[in-house]
Amino acid sequence: MNQQQDQLATLHEIRNIMDRSSRFISLSGLSGIAAGVSALIGAAVVKWHLVKNGIDYSKTIGSSLTNDDLLFLVSVAVFVFILALCSATYFTARNAKKKNHRVWDSKTERMLINLFIPLAAGGVFCAILMYHEVLYLVAPAMLIFYGCALLNASKYTLSDIRYLGLIEIILGLVASFFVGYGLLAWTVGFGVLHVVYGTLMYFKYER
Repeated sequence: MNQQQDQLATLHEIRNIMDRSSRFISLSGLSGIAAGVSALIGAAVVKWHLVKNGIDYSKTIGSSLTNDDLLFLVSVAVFVFILALCSATYFTARNAKKKNHRVWDSKTERMLINLFIPLAAGGVFCAILMYHEVLYLVAPAMLIFYGCALLNASKYTLSDIRYLGLIEIILGLVASFFVGYGLLAWTVGFGVLHVVYGTLMYFKYER
C-alpha cells in the first residue's frame, strides 16, 4: 500500500514538474482582484459622468454621446487598462519571486502573445465600431474579444482562466442582444467577475 502511495506521489510530482515547464503558473489571484477593482472604479467614474450630463445609457444606448463624451470614456478605459496591467505585473512578479520562479521566459512570452493577439484585434474592431458610430456594440465586443483572449492564453497558464474566458464570451453575446445593458455587462464582466475569479484563485493557489 505504501509503495502504491509512493508511486502516486511520484507521478503527481512529475506532473507538477511538467506543468511548470510548459505553463506560466505564477499568475497571481491578486492581479484579478486589482483588475476588477480598477474596472469598478472606472465604471463608477463613467456612471458619474453620464449622470452629470443627463445621459441615460440604457435608453439612448450611446446614441446621444458627443465627441467629448467618447473621448472621456476612451480615456477612462485606457486608464483602467493601464492600471490593471501595472497591478497584474506587480502581483505576478511578487508571486513568481515568492515561488522562486522566473518572471520572464518562453512560457511567459507564449502566454502574452496568445493573450494580446485577440486583445489587439478587439481593440481595432471596437475602434471601427466607434468610427461607424455603432456605439451600442462596443461594450459587448470588448467582453467577447477579451473572453477569446483569455481562452487562447489559458493553454499556457492556469487552466482555470478558460472558465473566466467562457463566461466573458457568454456575457458579451447576451449583452449584444440586450444592448441597453452594455455598461452594466461591462461592469460585471471586467469588474465583478475579476474580483470573484481573483479571490478564488488566490485561495486555491496562494494560501
